Amino acid sequence: MSAERTIRIFDTTLRDGEQSPGASMNLAEKLEVAQALADLNVDIMEAGFPIASPGDFEAVQEIARVIHGPTIAGLCRCNDADIDRAWDALKLADRPRLHVFLATSAIHRQFKLKMDKDEIVARAVAGVKRAAGYCDDIEFSPEDAARTEPDFLCQVVEAAIAAGATTVNIPDTVGYATPEHMGKVIRTLVERVPNIDKAVISMHCHNDLGLAVANSLAGVQAGAGQIECTINGIGERAGNAALEEVVMALRTRKDFYGVDTRVKTERLVPTSRLVANITGIQVQRNKAIVGRNAFAHEAGIHQDGMLKERSTYEIMRPEDVGFAKTDLVLGKHSGRAALADRARALGYRLSGEQLQTVFEQFKVLADKKKEIYDGDIAALIEQQIHEIADVWSFVSYEIVCGTGHTPKVRLTLRRGNEERTETMECGDGPVDVAFLAVEKITGLSVVCRRFQVQSVTVGKDAQGEVTVEVEYNGQTYKGRGVSTDSIEASVKAFLNAMNRIAVYRDAPAPIKAQA
Repeated sequence: MSAERTIRIFDTTLRDGEQSPGASMNLAEKLEVAQALADLNVDIMEAGFPIASPGDFEAVQEIARVIHGPTIAGLCRCNDADIDRAWDALKLADRPRLHVFLATSAIHRQFKLKMDKDEIVARAVAGVKRAAGYCDDIEFSPEDAARTEPDFLCQVVEAAIAAGATTVNIPDTVGYATPEHMGKVIRTLVERVPNIDKAVISMHCHNDLGLAVANSLAGVQAGAGQIECTINGIGERAGNAALEEVVMALRTRKDFYGVDTRVKTERLVPTSRLVANITGIQVQRNKAIVGRNAFAHEAGIHQDGMLKERSTYEIMRPEDVGFAKTDLVLGKHSGRAALADRARALGYRLSGEQLQTVFEQFKVLADKKKEIYDGDIAALIEQQIHEIADVWSFVSYEIVCGTGHTPKVRLTLRRGNEERTETMECGDGPVDVAFLAVEKITGLSVVCRRFQVQSVTVGKDAQGEVTVEVEYNGQTYKGRGVSTDSIEASVKAFLNAMNRIAVYRDAPAPIKAQA
């Protein structure tokens, strides 16, 4: 393969990634992720599925209006209403792309669409032609392509390109393929579709068997020129191919693949952290590229080798993906300028007001902890920039509990200028009784579906980061809280979720789509 070939990175975090259960984002959060993706220098970002809901339409429209650099894509089914709605959302983009899809596999034809092969081809052609009437950049996806008969897949792809498709995406919608299988599918298209040179072949692989990245790379080897992926690999079921893994595999093994991407890899870790904190889906410690342990070495043999020559046990430099060279940098005597510089190094953009708030919180934390790590600073920043507009804010708590005794809490919250205090003696423990007191004060009754506590950094004085997911009227809401006091962090996380309910409970549920 030519060393000059550049693989396009199509990020679908805002569309397929957001379909991961519990990962929905509001407009402000989507805009923040979209700007981070633009800073990451992805080639295309799929901003959403405009016909799914008014909120999705508004998000795609606003991203198309304010985000510059990448191509902005919107998903639509092969029908007139979807395509027209998608174009209405995208038309202000500098570089719009309409992404139309239609299932092609036998199982989808028979049970979902109840259409024969000729009807599928006719519908696909009509959809692509309608989309091409709006703009020149058209992507067509034969949904469940990996399980579609090769002859029919070639027929549909050829017809879509002839109708105006400039990118043909080959989805492994259910994560069924293997690398050899996926490579064979792409080679078949390259060899048998006469007009394949008129379009870019794209990969869209799901991770049900843990093979999404491997299948995407196999497609590149066979001739694909675009990979569709998400930050941290989030997405339906087991997720999608992880953008950070795909990008670093191509870059680190350029000797093998002979290709690269335009992605600014030093932005990978900050973008990963942003998406994790906005969605509430945290990255496992040993996650490749962006996990906390990705460049950690504990074994003595490894440490000895690293001290002598880093390449003995590291195939990438941590700073190349966005980890800081040094971790411990600030203390209680550090000033605002030092904090601002560290925030920039960690990939955050803070307004003057945000910096002042974070600096005040930093000084309070510095009095509690001897050592301030990058993780502590990131936690303070993320808590500030992702804070939902408070309906209720935390003031104080007192808890009495012990083995064999019913826990008792005295909790005070503030709403506007009014403070409310609730005293309760019930529950199974300190966190349970505190949550019940929050429910009593706010008047909201929820079901806690997930409660997770983890340390932000290391040591017995580390900040505790709590994430919760609660269910209210059939919808899931996330909350996050950080404090050196784990009970306080838990209350803040639960209250953060309650505030989201108060702000967003009237938002309609979106339609979901596979591709």
